[in-house]
Amino acid sequence: MHWLNYHHLLYFWTTAREGSIAAACRKLHLTQPTVSGQIKALERALKAKLFERRGRSIALTETGQLVYRYADEIFSLGRELEDAVAGRATGGGLRFTVGVADTLSKLIVHRLLEPALQLPEDVHISCVDGDPDRLLAQLTLHELDLVISDYPANPRLGLRVFNHPLGDCGVTLFGTAALAARYRPGFPRSLAGAPLLVPAGNAALRRAMDQWLDEIEIRPLIRGEFSDSALLKAFGSCGEGLFLAPTAVEDDVQRMYGVEVVGREERLRERVYAISMEKRLAHPAVLAITRAARASLAGP
Repeated sequence: MHWLNYHHLLYFWTTAREGSIAAACRKLHLTQPTVSGQIKALERALKAKLFERRGRSIALTETGQLVYRYADEIFSLGRELEDAVAGRATGGGLRFTVGVADTLSKLIVHRLLEPALQLPEDVHISCVDGDPDRLLAQLTLHELDLVISDYPANPRLGLRVFNHPLGDCGVTLFGTAALAARYRPGFPRSLAGAPLLVPAGNAALRRAMDQWLDEIEIRPLIRGEFSDSALLKAFGSCGEGLFLAPTAVEDDVQRMYGVEVVGREERLRERVYAISMEKRLAHPAVLAITRAARASLAGP
């Protein structure tokens, strides 16, 4: 099998870019006979002339222009390969691809990810929203650097991943002004028969909420179940029912959705986990997130 000598190609590409063999020699820190000899070796391998004389300068032949376009793409891909292995985005910044459980509050997720954007180097964040189990599968295929979820990875799944607790906080019940005025007095007993918008059954907060309601023997009216936390809040802002959100983002929820606090419950906890392929975290963005996580989950 014939193999292309990429050193020869590099010397040709540099000469074409610099405009002369002398300039290429200065760029490559090589002598003129060395560069000229390597270009001639490439021409022999390709069985084609790549440069032609035009007065006292050289110019690319038609074949040389074709080879230059391919060489330019090859070395561009080589730089992208180095960046990808080093975890940098192709634009030169640090690449960080994170999977986010769709049941988690997007306001909490923003607080958790914000420290990564404060790093001295540029960070390119790519967020993938979805079912936690599907995200874990992507993590094991190295398609994600991290998964942020409301429950840890189940060891029975047999995945070689590691759970890193980021912290937890209590939850607040919200509603429009009319609903809050009606159900705030006597909370939580007032929730008997109250219209409630809840996370889908796979959410850890939903399971904890069901257990809590059983313990206090309260039966609200479930008006809707939502896998997406942002959609749940959108329905709540229109007065379709009361809804829960982490107390840590209480002020943000009131401001963004125009709702009021009905009550708070510290026995209900929103827990957040970072799940990675490494036992000891090393990615700069992940380290920034985990170091600032407890402050991010602190209440107002």
